[in-house]
Amino acid sequence: MKLRIIILAIALFTTCSAQAQSTVPPTDTLYITGKIKNPVVFTLADLLKLPQSPVKDQTMYNHKGEIKETLTGIKGIPIKTLLASAEYIHDNPKVLNGFYFVFTASDGYKIVFSWNEIYNTEVGNNVFLITEMNGKKLNELEKRLFFVSTGDLKNGRRSMRGLKKIEVRQVE
Repeated sequence: MKLRIIILAIALFTTCSAQAQSTVPPTDTLYITGKIKNPVVFTLADLLKLPQSPVKDQTMYNHKGEIKETLTGIKGIPIKTLLASAEYIHDNPKVLNGFYFVFTASDGYKIVFSWNEIYNTEVGNNVFLITEMNGKKLNELEKRLFFVSTGDLKNGRRSMRGLKKIEVRQVE
């Protein structure tokens, strides 16, 4: 009897989790806030004016290394391009080592990157806000605003749909 209850609980939890992931509200505006001189706001129209780069097809893996999906026909804006519009508040460039970015989705999911990870490693060259995918443009994407780190081994954990905010923070 206990085994049936456990199996039922796992099944319900898995179903609810899968539904929650598939119902992340799409976003049409991206805010960059935090330890910057002026907040930055990007609308879909603003994003489409920025230079886009082709991104190699992506097989998305979950935390267990299992294939979740494959994304094809991808174009994106490098995150560094978006962050270039933000002027960081600091007295000395050395303090940038203590900066980090919190990416937040419309459903509250969060992903963190350090300043050094974005600007001083190859990872930073492989982080994109997707503007085209599987034959659809940005305004047609159900996953907009979709963000992915293409250099990660298990990239599903650091991909996000419904990106609404990038907050610049500093370690205290």
